[in-house]
Amino acid sequence: MPTSDSYARGFDEDVQTTGNQCPECGGRVTTNVVETVCEDCGLVIDEQRIDHGPEWRSCTDEKQRTGGPLTVARHDRGLSTEIGKHTDASGNTLSGRKRRQLGRLRREQSRGRFQSKAERNLAHGLGEVRRISSALGLSETLRDQACQLFRSAQNENLLRGRSIEGIAAASVYGACRCTGRSQTLDDVAVPARVEQSRVKNAYQTLNAELGLPAKPVQPSAFVPRLASELACPDDVRRQARTLAERAETTGVTAGVHPAGFAAACLYEALRERGRHPLKTRVAEAADVCVSTVRTHQQTVRKLEL
Repeated sequence: MPTSDSYARGFDEDVQTTGNQCPECGGRVTTNVVETVCEDCGLVIDEQRIDHGPEWRSCTDEKQRTGGPLTVARHDRGLSTEIGKHTDASGNTLSGRKRRQLGRLRREQSRGRFQSKAERNLAHGLGEVRRISSALGLSETLRDQACQLFRSAQNENLLRGRSIEGIAAASVYGACRCTGRSQTLDDVAVPARVEQSRVKNAYQTLNAELGLPAKPVQPSAFVPRLASELACPDDVRRQARTLAERAETTGVTAGVHPAGFAAACLYEALRERGRHPLKTRVAEAADVCVSTVRTHQQTVRKLEL
């Protein structure tokens, strides 16, 4: 009795009859979306693992209880459970007895949330990284890179003898340096509420121990930011960027303060357009002293001659 006679074939089975014969019994061979099988003896000749079915998905309003994606911004990768307070999953108001019960559950959950001191420090450090990244307006990708850098610092035991806030700020600054973003130490130290010297020392430790692929920040990267703070027109910004890129090509920007050199290029572009702003204002926008702007301005003038 053929195997095909033992069950009724449904309409949704894409069965095709081939002209080949079974190598065992010489019976009829059929092929569906899964495998090639003999109808007489049931021998599986070939299996096709590629699913050629439709790639549609349901677009109904049915609620599904699925968790969020894994993230490195949380100490538990985002797999923690959150216990509600006033309403249930359907939005209905809870009774007083149920609210007191959930309050006791939240208390016990908070007590057993961390398994060790290291996990508690990791949660606190990642929270600081998220707070600093939010204050600086960084993207989620850059924030996750900073969180991963903080994890690597803890795995290498670099937190011993150093503050968690300082390592968190240094992780954010290190992620900015690795991606070429124009951020200064003072920009990170202010929202982190940590002294700039501590952030600098922590970053030097991360750079030395972890070997960060930090890119040198060019002065041209600071020009749009300074032009925005000083409310400069577009033609001045383009001229300042041109001066900065010309200086980078000649190699005179090696070893100089990038923000200070960008401020000098912007000041020179303003002077060429008939504007004479105070050097003090330009220096304050770049967080450098006036003498730095004056020295770099002389270098920019030599390039124009």
